[in-house]
Formats: sequence, structure tokens, C-alpha cells
Amino acid sequence: MKYIIFILFPILAFSQDDLLNEIDTDTANSSVATAAFKGLKIVNFESTKLVAKKELTFIVSHRFGSVENGIDDFFGLDNAVTRLQFVYGISDCFNIGVSRSSLFKIYDITAKYRLIQQRENGFPFTIVGFNAIVINTGLDKISLPLLEFKHRLGYTTQLLISRKLNSNLTLELAPTFFHENFVVIDEQDNAQMALGIGGRYKLGKRWSINADYGWHLNRARNSPFNNPLSIGFDLETGGHVFQMHFSNAQSMNTNGFLGQAEGDWGDGNFYFGFNLSRRF
Repeated sequence: MKYIIFILFPILAFSQDDLLNEIDTDTANSSVATAAFKGLKIVNFESTKLVAKKELTFIVSHRFGSVENGIDDFFGLDNAVTRLQFVYGISDCFNIGVSRSSLFKIYDITAKYRLIQQRENGFPFTIVGFNAIVINTGLDKISLPLLEFKHRLGYTTQLLISRKLNSNLTLELAPTFFHENFVVIDEQDNAQMALGIGGRYKLGKRWSINADYGWHLNRARNSPFNNPLSIGFDLETGGHVFQMHFSNAQSMNTNGFLGQAEGDWGDGNFYFGFNLSRRF
């Protein structure tokens, strides 16, 4: 099978200030909309924020087990999933990243690139592209004797479209195409589509509430998985962004949380987690 190679071509480059200096920045003070998001992710979905040129960001993410079992497994804290990620700014508008998640032993190679940025009395949106190659090393050749390396691969491409409506509120749409060479459900198409919706509302100088939702557009009818809904809080502390959240998806890579969200908010089956990022 042939796959499309997406050409990554950043158009505009804009410098990024220190996180604390960005906190109260508004479009009224600049022709360019800045500080729309403080984290590289809203919760699960990528935000339109990028790492600045020549900066390295290290992100430690934890998503614990379901809270539904209560104190028996300490509300899921006994069953942690960890993701380690490095993101480097080739330029102010072009980032590359690598990550590894303990869930299914998945590796990600990513590229994120700004195409255009929102301006006061100008273009009304910030548009960012995101691409990822996923390698699922957790697939077992003993239980899948016909397994080949190509079956471990998955692909993602997203268009992230955000608008900072005012100094407190930013909204984002994320039309997404993702492809899995191996799918758990036989009736599920390998090529899948989704629409992400998310946003951030600033509660104070360093606090914001964030939420996102992924609407899977061609999920198989017999699929046991659900659309991911997540809500959380961001805390900015200098060079750190600390994100605390709840989600019905335990997986933290795009293909995983969109395609295989196992939890159900209605049944109390959801997961607590957090992301901690540090700039270098």
C-alpha cells in the first residue's frame, strides 16, 4: 500500500516569549495573537502552540488506571501509564518530536508546523499542521504469527485551527485523518477520520481550564470504544507547565485516544492524569 508523504513547509516564523511574560499578553497589544495556549496539548489534542527555535521541551505524562474501582487500586493510581516526550524547535514555526509510551510500548515520531498565525485586523485564525508516525512494538508475534513490521505502523495528519476570541478564551478545531495498518476490530476501516473540538479558558494569571472532545466519524458499529472527552486544568510556573486532567481515554498518542478510548464517563470509568513539561 502506498502512503501519502506530507510536505512540511512552514510559512511564517514568530518568536515566543517566556511563559510568564506571555501570561497577560493580548491581541490588543500586538498585531499577532500570542499566548492562545500555554501547553503543547489542550488535554489530549495538540494545541497550536509550538516550541521556540533551538529550545528543547521535555514532557513527562502519566495517565493512571480507571477511578471506577475506588480504593481497591487507589482510584487508579496503582496502574500508571507513562509517556516520555522530547520536542525540539528547529525554528519558531517548525518542531520535531519523539516519544515513548508504556501502554502498548508505542513510539511516536512527530512534526508540528505553523502555517499562518492569527492577527488583529488580519487573518482570523492560527493554523498549524501536525503529522505523526506511530510504531506499536507491543504487538505480540506469538499471538499474531503473520505479523510483519508494517503492521506495527500507524500514521496521523491533523490540521489545527484555533482562534483567540479574547484575552481569556481560545477555541480550536482539529480535523484529523489517521491510519492503522493493524486494527483490533475486523470491521473497522484502517483509514479513519475524526473531528477534534477543544478550548481553553483562563481563570487567573496562571490558571486555565481546558477541555477537548474527539468525534470519530467512521467508527465500526460493533466497536467497544468511545469518543474521547477530556477536561483539565493548566498551571504555569515559569519554565514549567503542569496540566492535570480527567479523560475516558488512557492512551496518550493521537491514534490511541481517538481509536481506542475504553472509558465511559456515564459508568464512572475514566482516568486521572497529568503532564509536566520543562523547557531547556
